[in-house]
Amino acid sequence: MTIRPLAESGVLVEFADVIEPAIVERVMALSAAIAAARPAGLLDVVPSYRTILLAFDPVRTDGDILTHLVRRLAGDTAVRAAPAARAVTIPVVYGSELGPDLDDVATHTGLSPATVCERHAAASYQVACMGFAPGFGFLVGLPPGLATPRRQTPRTRVPAGSVAIGGAQTGVYPADLPGGWNIIGRTPVTLFDPRRDDPFLLQPGDAVRFQAIAAADFKAMVSDGDSSIPEEAEP
Repeated sequence: MTIRPLAESGVLVEFADVIEPAIVERVMALSAAIAAARPAGLLDVVPSYRTILLAFDPVRTDGDILTHLVRRLAGDTAVRAAPAARAVTIPVVYGSELGPDLDDVATHTGLSPATVCERHAAASYQVACMGFAPGFGFLVGLPPGLATPRRQTPRTRVPAGSVAIGGAQTGVYPADLPGGWNIIGRTPVTLFDPRRDDPFLLQPGDAVRFQAIAAADFKAMVSDGDSSIPEEAEP
């Protein structure tokens, strides 16, 4: 772990130069411990794949104080385990017109479309970071055999709710956006809604699973306006 200043009001904590679930868990555990410590002057804690950005008020604290706090917490075995993650299940219709790139992913991986869907839904994922657009969570945990490069020509519009694979990651487009990931399905769930008390369905560290549903269920959920799903903490 390395810690370095970032301008006059930030500190960047960096872990190993790899992206893997074990590193993400360390990031989430330390981020939670820092936030719980509530040091004076700390404005924000932003976890990502292998980094933590600490934004602070330079009038109230400084980088040296926060660096000392981070090193002390990182050495505390009690905070090395990630806190209980919220478990979020996202329903998805795989294939058909809602998953136009499923056959391309199957061809690239040498699997049948049905096997791609089964393995994608059977895996457990973790939100490594939020970015790209409000509500978009980058999910790690994609089975290696499903990794597929981005499309050579991105689409100018990817429908909201599209479930896609990009390289070794998967994710859900929260709105109609341009994008180059391979679309394998779609969910009726709304990932970002500024009208909700908490606009974001996903948060860094969340444990995510996909559940295959039928097209008829998708249409029913859309018609009923069922745009949110219950969440619970994983043990």
